[in-house]
Amino acid sequence: GPVSVLDGPESRRLGTPPFWFGARTEGIAGWGMLIDSARLCTRLRDANWILFDCRHDLMDHGRGARLYAESHIAGAHFASVEADLAGAKTGLNGRHPLPEPEAFAGFLNRYGVMPETQIVAYDDVGGQYAARLWWLARWLGHARVAVLDGGWQRWTAAGYPVDATVPPAQGVGRFVARPEASLLRTVEDLQTDLSDRRCLVIDARSPERYRGEAEPIDRVAGRIPGSANRFFKDNLQADTSFRPAAELRAEFERLLDGRPPAEIVHQCGSGVTACANLLAMEHAGLTGSTLYAGSWSEWIADPRRPVATGA
Repeated sequence: GPVSVLDGPESRRLGTPPFWFGARTEGIAGWGMLIDSARLCTRLRDANWILFDCRHDLMDHGRGARLYAESHIAGAHFASVEADLAGAKTGLNGRHPLPEPEAFAGFLNRYGVMPETQIVAYDDVGGQYAARLWWLARWLGHARVAVLDGGWQRWTAAGYPVDATVPPAQGVGRFVARPEASLLRTVEDLQTDLSDRRCLVIDARSPERYRGEAEPIDRVAGRIPGSANRFFKDNLQADTSFRPAAELRAEFERLLDGRPPAEIVHQCGSGVTACANLLAMEHAGLTGSTLYAGSWSEWIADPRRPVATGA
């Protein structure tokens, strides 16, 4: 059935290799998906737990850093979506290309991440940005990473500790990146798989962007032909926490229509919100889907690639 880690450490094997909890991490106790505020609050002084504030705004790239400077969960470090959770842009690889594995490992190591460290990421939009850090860490072999369910809103609503103090970077981490290529789909993979109908692309953008009726960020409106739409906000309750796993599972299964999760490729505008849908499927016990990291902004970089619009 659906796997949740809201109620405590998850040490069972989740899914089958080569996905998140393969042989190299089997049996290691730790939170691997979602954690609630009450549980996190008990670990704020635990040196083996490291928090990252991933707040961001795609239309105002400085907003997250400003909010962090004003107030953040006590002890949390800031993770910049643009600088830390993305790599160099070439004009052909999308708005948020993946960081180089060594660069992201260096970022984690600056803050003292060890193989045994429990990482928790949060934001203020229901996991849209925190899920990107969650996915990156798992892509590079760190299974002990979770997203704070309900994020900043639930934490502050409950009155848990916040402050404006910037904790020092320890600079003594020993995390070694071990990228798992099978968790990714390149644009070339996608074009082949789509032509052979071997995959279903799920687009995490809003319905109006998916239909090509509005495009506030990218220069071309529309979608990858044959893709389905699942707005990532549909996974959330009003307080930005995730909806029950059973509900999410039922809705995703209708969308999958008999396809196994391994045939699902998640995409969005630039490979960020797609991670939130991937997290939702994992939370629902639908293990094994993959990410097209370049997403729509990479797809449209080559005008020869087809574009669909309409309902």
